[in-house]
Order: sequence, then structure tokens, then C-alpha cells
Amino acid sequence: MQSDRTKKSLEKAPHRSLLKANGLTDEEIARPFVGVVNSASEIIPGHIHLRSVADAVKAGVRMAGGTPMEFPVIGICDGIAMNHAGMRYSLPSREIIADSIELVAMAHAFDALVFIPNCDKVVPGMLMAALRLNVPAIVVSGGPMLAGSFRGAAVDLISVFEGVGRVKAGTMTKEELAELEGCACPGAGSCAGMFTANSMNCLTEALGLGLPGNGTIPAVFSERIRLAKTAGMKVMELLEKGVRPRDIATREAFANAIAVDMALGCSTNTVLHVPAVAYEAGIALDLGDFDAMSRRVPHLCSLSPAGPHRLEDLYRAGGVQAVMKRLAEAKALDLSVMTATGRTLRENLKSARILDDEVIRPLSKAYHKEGGIAILKGTLAPDGAVVKQSGVLPDMMRRTGTARVFDSEESAVKVILAGGIKKGDVVVIRYEGPKGGPGMREMLTPTSAIAGMGLDRDVALVTDGRFSGGTRGAAIGHCSPEAAEGGPIALVEDGDRIRIDIPARRLDLLVDDAELARRRKAWRRPAKRLTGVLKRYARMSLSADKGARYED
Repeated sequence: MQSDRTKKSLEKAPHRSLLKANGLTDEEIARPFVGVVNSASEIIPGHIHLRSVADAVKAGVRMAGGTPMEFPVIGICDGIAMNHAGMRYSLPSREIIADSIELVAMAHAFDALVFIPNCDKVVPGMLMAALRLNVPAIVVSGGPMLAGSFRGAAVDLISVFEGVGRVKAGTMTKEELAELEGCACPGAGSCAGMFTANSMNCLTEALGLGLPGNGTIPAVFSERIRLAKTAGMKVMELLEKGVRPRDIATREAFANAIAVDMALGCSTNTVLHVPAVAYEAGIALDLGDFDAMSRRVPHLCSLSPAGPHRLEDLYRAGGVQAVMKRLAEAKALDLSVMTATGRTLRENLKSARILDDEVIRPLSKAYHKEGGIAILKGTLAPDGAVVKQSGVLPDMMRRTGTARVFDSEESAVKVILAGGIKKGDVVVIRYEGPKGGPGMREMLTPTSAIAGMGLDRDVALVTDGRFSGGTRGAAIGHCSPEAAEGGPIALVEDGDRIRIDIPARRLDLLVDDAELARRRKAWRRPAKRLTGVLKRYARMSLSADKGARYED
């Protein structure tokens, strides 16, 4: 066992003395050491209940003969960090989470690890650490929040974001918005739609590193606690069998996860996180892998913000396992891959049941023939851009509009909420990429304002930043190369014409080459005074089309 480095032999008497200072007995010291990585927090609604999840994991580890040792990890609530300087710190936290876990796990020589994430950057950060360390490991998330209820209608956090735009448009009163904000998020769990946290928790299950139910069992259900106990027991089984994360998260397993991504209509942030996680396993994924799968796999689930269903509906319909059973019918999955259950995916799916054909549509009645995400390229995004096409209205799938250019999110939001954007405009928000932001902020506030003001049928948004999983509409992000690296988005001017053709996978700036050459000659990268984490991230991060991970 790895932990023998800290407890075996005469020379380790001081180490054992320190372990006994923690209250451990000789019997506990003799057992395998299992690190329980807990992102519990009193800040994040998705994490406020994780103490009980961790206690259940530890109970499972003890039942199976291990000695659990819990340690903490930071987390950021993207909703609270949204639309101010705090959002610059969200994406960089992913790398810090992975690094900090590596530091603690290697320093203390754990034999196995159980990861307890829930929200946006914690899930991919923990997955990156699991594959980097490659000791037997399993992930058990805190689970999704239940939907709220507002005057008889199901609501979630995005309902509140869009409510701000509705107040500005005069279709909701301030009093109604205050009532809505009090009931949209009813308690613990990751926000109730197919936003980034739930997307990544579902993909963790599809990847095989989480047990069946990881992505969809609601946070407040006792079944979530039972799942956590099972995870604690299962990690001991994986340790005994010598099954490691890279044995599970193979290239074929990542392809399965991307297929599920397309069927569910997940957040565009998966296009950042999944390649960064795969990189830690020595697997190279790029935007082409996502687009190829999108053309092959239909969109089977219409979940908020693009549709009427929430995670609790997907849970009751059979969950991620049921979606994978449907995809197996289409021969879109490799069923031979190993999973954290200790069984193959084929064996797991024997017990999966599809319980609602509206929440998980049959292949013949898919919501869309193509998957939820599309990758666009063209003169505005030579290296690619990303759109959640399942959330785009039909009228906006092909559109040529007039550029309205902003060099920050704040300046764009001010004009949008003041009524300064008109039908036919393409809002361009730049210098918000990984290096230019830095930190690649999410643009949920401007997209929600556009939708709330009823402009999502007529106005598109293009940015080198990114979007929350809660974004809907013709919102095109990750535009690469980003403005700070001199990408074409840096050269756009007010009044330019931009052509969007999602079915053709095109995003083009309709300005002739000679004019672009003149603009490029005059272009200078704006200077920003940076310190600390953001200074390092701006220096070390790669572009969005490479997952915005650190450069080696």
C-alpha cells in the first residue's frame, strides 16, 4: 500500500505518533488510508450539505475495512460570482483545486480517494486530480437542487436572472421579482437545470468514475446518502482489485461521455472541462471530437434552460443510465468500458429503465436530430467557437446581423439593460477570454437580460468569454483566437456585419481582407494591471479551444 510509506518500519515511529495524535488506533493505522476530498462550504448552496455526504462516505469506507481521512478543497459559486470581478477567479480555481488535491494526496500517501464535489469548477478540478494521481478513486457528488415553485410554475436560478431583464422590459414588477428570488432556489444542491455543475456530474457518471445516480439523485433525498455510503465501500473494492481512474476513463469512455453530453444538451462549459480532464489521462481531445459526436447523436432531453424539465425530472425518468440505455440502442456507446461499479457499462445498463419517453425521448422522436452543442468556425473564429444549439430558437440558427462591440461584460450589460440593443444586432463582448479577462468570465447576465427582455429571437451574442450552463439563445462563446491574442474578434467594429450559420457550422466577419489588414496594423492589446492568481493565469493559460488549461 502507498500509505506504508507513512506507517511501516521502525523509522516511521514518529509518523505513527502523529497519526495517533489524531485518535487513530493501531488497527486503523494498519488499514488502507482513504482520502475523502470534501468541498463543503457555507457559501455555496450546492455544498452546504456536503458534511453529511462526507460522513456517509466515511461510514462506507469503514464498513469495507478502510480508514477514511477527510480534507477540504476550495470552491466558488459561479452564481454569486457572476457579473462582477469575482467571476474572473472561477475558472482559475479549477487548476488550483486540482493542484491542491495533488499536494495533499501525494504528501500523505493515500491508498485511495473519494471525491465529493458539486459545483462548476470543483467537479472538473477533482476529475483532473483523480486522473493525474491515478490511485483508486471514485466521485460522489452532492446532487442537484429541487426546482422552486413560483405561482404554480417550476422555476430555478435562471428564472431570477431572466427576471431582471423582464423587470427592465416592463413585463414583471419589482415586487414579483422579489417574490421569485425567495422561492427559485429552495435549498441545498447544485442549481436545478442542466447547467455546468449538473452537466459535469452527469458526465462523471457517463465517464464511469461516478456510480449510477451520481448525476441526478436530488441532494435532499436519502438515496444520495446511501449512494455516498456505497461509494465509500466501492472505492475499497476498486483498491482491492487494483482498478485505477485511467483504467476507467479511457478514450472510449470519454467518447461515451461526449455522446451523453450531446443527448442531454449540456452546458458549453463541458467543451472546456472534458478536454482538460482527458489531458490528465494522456488523452488528446479537441473541438472536432465534440462536433463529430454532435452530428452523430441526437438531442434527446430538453432540460432547463433550453426546455421545461429539471434534473429531478431526469432522475424520475431513469437518470443518466436510462439516457445511456437509449444511446446504446443507437450503437453510439462502447459498452465494454469498465466503470466504478466494478462492472462494465454493458452490465450496468441491464438494470437501467427508461420511465418517461417525454423526458428521455425515443431516437425516432428526438428533440433535435443533432446533439446539444455545435462547433463553429470561420473568419471570426478560425480556431473555433461554441454554441449550445439545443437552446437556440429556429429563427436564430441562421442570421446576419450588425455588430455592437463592447470591450467588457459590464459595458455591454449597461447598454442592454438601458434598452440600447435593437433587433438584428449581434452583441460582441471581447477581451474576456482566458488571457484577456483574464479568467474567461461567464456571460449569464447579458444573455439572461437579452432573453428576459424578449430579444432572444432577434439578437445574438458572440464573445471570447464563456457562458453559464444557464444560458440560452444564440449565444456563441469561446471565440478563438481570443481578442487578447489578436484574434479577429479584436478587429470587429460597430456596424460590421456578422453572419451566423449554425447548421453549416460557420461564424464569419463580413469585412474584406484589406480592411482587416489595416485594422490589424493599428491594433494594440489593451494593458491590464494584474496581480496574484490572475497574473499567473493570464501568463500560463492556453486558449479556450485547448480547454483553457495551464500550459506545460
